[in-house]
Amino acid sequence: MDIIIGIVIVMGGVGGIGALVATIVSQKRQLNRITIAGMKADTIVKEANRQSDKLIRDAKSQADKEAKSIMRRAEEDIAFRKRQLKEMEQDVERSRQQVKESKNAVDALQDQYDQKMEHVKELRKKQDEVLKALFEKLESVATITQEEAEKSLLAHVEIVAKKRAGQLIKSVEEQARKIAKQRSVEIVLESIQKLGVETVSSNTTSVVSLPDDEMKGRIIGKEGRNIRAFETASGVDVIIDDTPNGVILSCFDPIRRETARIALDKLVTDGRINPARIEETLRKADEEIQQLMKQKGEKAIDVLGLQVHPKITEMVGRLNYRTSYGQNILDHSIECAKIAGIIAERLGVNVDLAKRGALLHDVGKAIDFVQEGSHDDLGAEICRKYGESAEVINCIMAHHEDEEPDTVEAVIVKVADALSSSRPGARKESVELYLKRLENLEKIAMEFDGVENVFAIQAGREIRVMVRPEDVSDDSVHKLSQDIAERIEKELNYPGEVKVNLVRETRAVAIAR
Repeated sequence: MDIIIGIVIVMGGVGGIGALVATIVSQKRQLNRITIAGMKADTIVKEANRQSDKLIRDAKSQADKEAKSIMRRAEEDIAFRKRQLKEMEQDVERSRQQVKESKNAVDALQDQYDQKMEHVKELRKKQDEVLKALFEKLESVATITQEEAEKSLLAHVEIVAKKRAGQLIKSVEEQARKIAKQRSVEIVLESIQKLGVETVSSNTTSVVSLPDDEMKGRIIGKEGRNIRAFETASGVDVIIDDTPNGVILSCFDPIRRETARIALDKLVTDGRINPARIEETLRKADEEIQQLMKQKGEKAIDVLGLQVHPKITEMVGRLNYRTSYGQNILDHSIECAKIAGIIAERLGVNVDLAKRGALLHDVGKAIDFVQEGSHDDLGAEICRKYGESAEVINCIMAHHEDEEPDTVEAVIVKVADALSSSRPGARKESVELYLKRLENLEKIAMEFDGVENVFAIQAGREIRVMVRPEDVSDDSVHKLSQDIAERIEKELNYPGEVKVNLVRETRAVAIAR
C-alpha cells in the first residue's frame, strides 16, 4: 500500500493528489495510536478488576473475622451475666433464709417477754397484797392513817426537792454567768485587738500661722475694715492677741471655723487681703470644705462596705468636723462600726445592721449645733427621712437609752459606743470637770445611811465605799451598792462605767492578861 501510494505521488506529481495521500497517511497513523490506546485501556481495566476483586475478598475476610470476634465476646458476656444472675439468686435465697431465721428468733423472744411480763404482773400483785397488809398493820399500831402519812411524806419530799432545786438553779446561774462573762470578755477583747485606731484629740479653736507679725496689721486692715469683713462673711471671731506669728479663730460651728481657717490661710499665703478678695476666698473655701466632707463620707462608707443615701453620706462626712470631749466623731463612728461588726459576727447576728446602726448612731451631731434637739432625735429624723429601716433608727435612739433596744444589734451598738468612747485616751476633759465629777461621785455615795467614807479612785472609774458594820448588815451590802450605782447612773454623766466597791469590816479585839 505504501509503495502504491509512493508511485502515485511520484507519477502523478500533481499537488492535489499529494495532499490527499498525505491525509490518508496521517489518518492511518492516528488509527494505529487509537488501537494501541485501546489495548492499554483493556490492560488497565483488567488490572483494576483484579485489584477490586482482591479488595473485596480481603474486606469479606476481615468482616468475617470481626463478626466471629463479636459473636465470641457476646457469648462470653452472656455467660458472665448468667453466672452473676445465678449468684444473685443464691444471695437472695440466703437472705430469705436469714430473714426466716430472724423471724423465728423474734417470735421466740416475744414468747419469753410475754412469759416474763406475766411473771412480773404476778409479783406486782403479790407486792400490792404485802404492802396492803403492812399498811393495815401500821395503821393498827400508829396514830395516823395512810393518807396522813402520805401527805406528811410528800410535804417532806417537796421541801427537800425545792431546797435542792434552788441550790441547783443557783449553781447553774453562777456557772452560766461565769461562762457568759468570760465569753463576753473574749469577744470584746478580740474586737478591740483587731482595731488599731489612733487617738486624736481636736480643739474647739483653730490657729492660723503667720509669716510675721506685720501680717496681723494687713488682716485688720485700714480702720479694721478687713477683719470686720472677714468676721461678717465667715461668722467666725478672729482673735488677734499677743501670740507671736499667729491668730486664733473661734466659732461654735466647727465647719464654719474650718472654712474660715482655710480661707484665711489662703489669704495670708496670697498676701492680697481686701473685702472683695475675702468674700471670693471664703466662697472657694466653702466649696472645698463641701467636697472634702463628701469625700470623707464616701471613704467611711467604702471602708465599712455599706450602701447609704447620698445625703446621709454627706452627713457622715460632716462628722469629721465635730468633736466630743476632744474625740473626732467621724473616727469614733467608724471605730464603733468596726467593733460592732466584729461582735455581731462572733454572735451570729446581722453584721450589716450592727455596722450601719453604729456608723449612724451619732449622725445627728452633724447638725445639732445649728438645729434644736438632741442628737439622737435629729439622727433618727435624718435616717427616717432618707429611708433607713426601723431597726437602724432603734439603734440610734437606744444607744443613750431614749428607747428600749428592740434587737440584739441595738445592744451591740450601745456596747460598741461605750467601748470606743471610754477606752484610755479616747476623750479628754478639763481638770475642773474631772475634779467636779470626782467630788459628785463621793458626794452621792456619802448621802446614803451607814456610809462612813468614800474614795474615788482610778480616775473616777471606781469608788470605794466604807460602811459602818453596826449600821449595815451583810445581807444589805449588795442592795446598798446597787442603790448607789443607780443613783450615779441617774444623776451624773461620765464616759465608760463606774464600779461601786462597798467594803464592810467588823473587828473585835480582846486582850487576855
